[in-house]
Amino acid sequence: MMKQKEFYIPFSGLGQGKHEFEYTINNPFFESFGYDEFNAADIDLHVVLNKMSTMLEFEMKAQGTVNVNCDLTNEPFDQPIGADLELVVKFGSEFNDEDDEILIIPHGEHQVNIAQYVYEMLVLAVPQKRIHPGVLDGTLQSEALKKLEELQPKEEKKESDPRWDELKKLLTDK
Repeated sequence: MMKQKEFYIPFSGLGQGKHEFEYTINNPFFESFGYDEFNAADIDLHVVLNKMSTMLEFEMKAQGTVNVNCDLTNEPFDQPIGADLELVVKFGSEFNDEDDEILIIPHGEHQVNIAQYVYEMLVLAVPQKRIHPGVLDGTLQSEALKKLEELQPKEEKKESDPRWDELKKLLTDK
């Protein structure tokens, strides 16, 4: 995995208080993690670091689009995404990232890499089921949709069995 240099935030030279960072995330970012589900990505990330004497607080907000293939038709479309993540960084004797919201780094460290947290936040922001907006509103014309409609099971009107009808009456008679 390629290390994302721009996602290393050096906090040792910063004064206490809030500091802001802006990033534009494109497909090479996801490819560096070996993730190739997106055709393209254009996401703006805003990071606010609140440096305190004993810990660091990160607030990350992302907005943008990822181009993905529809699960029904395989047609590419831009899926809007938005995500928020809060991360607390504390100092301890050794590195520990077992908790999703608290990162513990050794006392001597002077920078934090937030790339893994950004990656996970953005990948989880994309819906599990990706459906082209044209499928939902009926404007997309596709061979795959025509074939799915063709293969859809036909509803048959079944004659009711008179024995069951008599039993159903028992349920409603009170």
